[in-house]
Amino acid sequence: MSNLVKCFLALSYFAGSLSTLAAETTHWVTSWAASVHGPYPIGNPSAQPNLSLVFPAPEAGARDQSFRLIVKPEYWGTNARFRFSNALGTQPVTFDGAYVGMQWSGSAVIPGTNRPITFGGKRSVTVQAGDSAWSDRTELRFVTKGNELRGRKLAVSFHVAGSSGPMTWHAKALQSSYVTLPGAGAKGNDMAEAAFPFATASWYFLDAMDMAAPTDVGSIVAFGDSITDGTASTINGDDRWPDVLARRLNGRMVVVNAGIGGNQVIGPTEYSPQKPFPGGPAALQRLERDVLTLSGVKAVIWLEGINDFSKNGNAEAEAVIAGMRDGVKRIRARLPGVKVIGATLTSALGSTSAAHGFDLQDDKRKTLNEFIRTSGVFDGVADFDRATTDSQTGGMQAEFIPDNTVGGPGDKLHPNRLGYQAMGMAIDLGLFGARADTKKR
Repeated sequence: MSNLVKCFLALSYFAGSLSTLAAETTHWVTSWAASVHGPYPIGNPSAQPNLSLVFPAPEAGARDQSFRLIVKPEYWGTNARFRFSNALGTQPVTFDGAYVGMQWSGSAVIPGTNRPITFGGKRSVTVQAGDSAWSDRTELRFVTKGNELRGRKLAVSFHVAGSSGPMTWHAKALQSSYVTLPGAGAKGNDMAEAAFPFATASWYFLDAMDMAAPTDVGSIVAFGDSITDGTASTINGDDRWPDVLARRLNGRMVVVNAGIGGNQVIGPTEYSPQKPFPGGPAALQRLERDVLTLSGVKAVIWLEGINDFSKNGNAEAEAVIAGMRDGVKRIRARLPGVKVIGATLTSALGSTSAAHGFDLQDDKRKTLNEFIRTSGVFDGVADFDRATTDSQTGGMQAEFIPDNTVGGPGDKLHPNRLGYQAMGMAIDLGLFGARADTKKR
């Protein structure tokens, strides 16, 4: 064997070893998520523009039009994949012309960053009603090292071929995304801002994004209702409590938001495209999709129950406690070693919302909070109640009440930006084996 051949074989072996090493030291971690519900327009959006021209017939959904969804990864890797959902659809939906690039500003994408997204090596995928589909691995060539792009956002563009029928969506994105008029065709690779003339404050069809990350990086799922989804925080401000926690962890662990405005732990008992509910399917019904099938999950923070105790839910505290016990049991059975953190419910006492704010609701809230603090069911507690409640009135602290999304006095149910900051800062990072000075990645 010649020296040249020996050298070539040695280099090939070395390259293969590096490839194997890279595969062994990285894994998929969910870096962004949006719990879907619907179908559109059933839900609780915030600061939504008028979309009557964009979706003139909700039952027909999207028709030959393109979406450019703006999403913020909580961890940046050099490879990504995307999950497209038709969970609340009633007919197959075909997605094509999909791209991902770095958002410049508004609907504009930084030139040279837009990369095609494929599915099984093809440029299109048809997702059956009630199903979802992951894309292939997409190389993000503009990501050069580590997590240096934290805080920046991606533009995920795609085209709905034909008519989608009822649309699966996430109503309360609190993030401006963009969409074309019906019949505009595939615009995913069009860099011009004029290609996407209409704004929306919701996300459609896309419900998860994974990044390739080192094996010591895992995700924390913030599982909850509107107080996790971010009602009353600033639109495009990324200042919900999960965002605050993510910045404190600084890339050591990823925090993804699995909140749905109006969600309940145990209600409604039935949920389908034919029988929708604004708060989405019950937490126990959506646990599989929104927590257990996400990638790299190492911890879950569960904040829910206030809607179960509202006039719309009218559940007993014991029933919600039983539901949470069941949910925690299911999480641990599927994700060995996961940490499940119970979050105490913030006060709604005196709320101006017609369904909230009465004494019986507050009594049930206190019973659930006592269970969360003392039962031993959880691996730790995030005491949001103590972080936000006025000890004199029993209601929310005054400075946390004014609404930051649309202005106004607030509803004494949803914290504002300052309230969410207090919640995010109240979480002990030691629960996740991290410190506030975790090294940057």
